[in-house]
Amino acid sequence: MSFFLTFPNFSSYSTILLFLALQGLIFGVLLVRRYIKRKNPSDLLLALLLFITCFHRTTFIIGFMDWYDTYRNTKINYYLISLTLAVGPMIFFYVKSVTSPGFRWKKSYFLHFIPAILYIFYRLTILAYDASQPGYDELQNGVLMQRLDMPYVSTFVSVAYFFSMTLYLAFSIQAFLSYRRKLNHFYSNTYRYEMLWLASFLGVYTFLFGYYVVQNAIDMSITSLHWTTLWWYHFLSALVIVYVGIRGYFTETSKLLDVRFSETHDYSVSNDHPREEIDDKDRNRILAFIQEKQPHLDPYLTIAQMAKEMNISSNQLSYLINTGFSVNFNDFINQYRVKAINKEIESGKHKQYSLLAIAMECGFNSKATFNRVYKKIMGMSPSEYAKKSDM
Repeated sequence: MSFFLTFPNFSSYSTILLFLALQGLIFGVLLVRRYIKRKNPSDLLLALLLFITCFHRTTFIIGFMDWYDTYRNTKINYYLISLTLAVGPMIFFYVKSVTSPGFRWKKSYFLHFIPAILYIFYRLTILAYDASQPGYDELQNGVLMQRLDMPYVSTFVSVAYFFSMTLYLAFSIQAFLSYRRKLNHFYSNTYRYEMLWLASFLGVYTFLFGYYVVQNAIDMSITSLHWTTLWWYHFLSALVIVYVGIRGYFTETSKLLDVRFSETHDYSVSNDHPREEIDDKDRNRILAFIQEKQPHLDPYLTIAQMAKEMNISSNQLSYLINTGFSVNFNDFINQYRVKAINKEIESGKHKQYSLLAIAMECGFNSKATFNRVYKKIMGMSPSEYAKKSDM
């Protein structure tokens, strides 16, 4: 009877983690339901990532509830199999699913999860062998768990996790940055909220991984950390679960699946792609088109749309803008939007309408983008320029 009175111990350590992990599970279920309705692979991948990170909190949650002290011989350690080797690939494929129009899961992608699958198979083998040994029921851990897994294999898996996460986070960040550059080359108003979500998604997992590495380095090399100190990593992980669940569910990433890049070439000016001179005729043609058609006033302008109206290819127009004006399409169009805003301010229109209303008329589609782009180009805020023009 005392066993049942001891467990579960709802201390602050266990209750906080349990509450946060349950929130993550709820959003994981919601993402699975949405996947069933819409068949968007990113929803399922994010749900699986949430389930894995929630599962990893289980070890500490039940530990803080005094399970290991109360039920020492239940062998739960055998079933709490670490899936850390699947986290890195899951993060990478989530980013890939969001930033790759027409993304479909391929059988070859399962190759990235072979280390995690092999580790699961190994743990099940350990369980089967130890369970067949005499005296297994009287021990908390069997022979192979004590002599092989805990002293050697668990350390090897931790090292493998470090290299796996480092590699896949690098791949994920590279894919994100490459996608963002493409957006700037082909779209005049990039998908700010969706890209902010991806940036923060990668940011929180990178921070969490960095915290884990530092904590383990201190624990192994400097001083053995108390379990109450190790708890903070799991607390931060649980916070990440809730944040990722909420933001991931309410950010409509499916909009990015409609993005189409007419060409895959990157004509940004760099040492690898030095700027070549183009004829003044080509520059003047673009400037005349801007002057006459004012395409920058369309907040949904794309390079494909502008190229079609100019009767040239998107590839050619991207090249002409990058080489002739030394900027990408997004910056090029935003320069004209800012000029249009300044013209309205100088005419005194800001005294009748808000600066945001003027910005919307001139082609911007959000306040945050307007303020950021304006300050980048002008070196001051729109309100500062308005005050200056009133003097």
